[in-house]
Amino acid sequence: MAGPVARPNEDRPMLGIGLMIVAFFFFSCIDVSAKWLAVAGLSFLQLSFMRYLGHFLISLILILMGGISPSRFTSEHLSLVFLRGALLMLSTITNFLALRYLPLTLTATILFSVPIMICALSPILLDERVGIWRWGAIIAGFIGILIAIRPFSEDFHWAVFVSIAGALCFALYSILTRKLSGTVAVESMQLYAGMVGTVVLLPFAISQWSSPVNNLDWLIMICLGVFGWLGHQILTRAHAFAPASLLTPFSYTFIIYLTIWSFLVFDHLPDRWTIIGASVIIAAGLVIWFRESRLNRQKLARML
Repeated sequence: MAGPVARPNEDRPMLGIGLMIVAFFFFSCIDVSAKWLAVAGLSFLQLSFMRYLGHFLISLILILMGGISPSRFTSEHLSLVFLRGALLMLSTITNFLALRYLPLTLTATILFSVPIMICALSPILLDERVGIWRWGAIIAGFIGILIAIRPFSEDFHWAVFVSIAGALCFALYSILTRKLSGTVAVESMQLYAGMVGTVVLLPFAISQWSSPVNNLDWLIMICLGVFGWLGHQILTRAHAFAPASLLTPFSYTFIIYLTIWSFLVFDHLPDRWTIIGASVIIAAGLVIWFRESRLNRQKLARML
């Protein structure tokens, strides 16, 4: 008599959703920590370096614990892996610089334009067809960005362009991650992502180094890399337990976390224009997610 058949990992959706929510909590910890330290006067390049140093050391230790093997450090797509790491580094640098000048809720709102940017770039970079519904959502999403940043108001700050550049870098990073998924081990991508940021930013961090003034700031700065590594590891695990089509909407917990952090730490709440802009961007992102999920189900049905 045969024993019970083990269910595949993706049969545990609630665990995947829970991990997704935890992952974005750690991502929110990165942003609030970076803003806290930027307000304290630390350089955004120094903070970016610390974000990747911790990430790199943890990834290196874990990969060495599994045994030193050339196959774990090499790939046919190594140039793309390095480019992916460089794009992630640039998204962090620009985000940390923008956080010095902009509220957490505004940078989070701009960051949620990433799925819209990915969809707009997919016909060129992924050779994917985008229909009228998704193009409509893309246009609505960019209108939402304009509402949030109010380019012709007195409150407009040039740092919004830096934040938008960071979102674009992260969109390109996400597209490369999609291309490399399944061909490059996750642990290798984690290692090289940390290594690129650490090596490139080291001389800038040395030249602009400023020691934190108290033990709390030291702890927060050291934890930047830990938060980053944990967030990416948990996010990866979440996708092992549930499909992306189910998990994507829960990424919007990020803006909830940052709204709470913004109020608790900086006594700041988003204004009505940020709320309206964020609502439009999130709605546009959900339309894109819904259409892509529906198209993927139709493709799967035709294959069966």
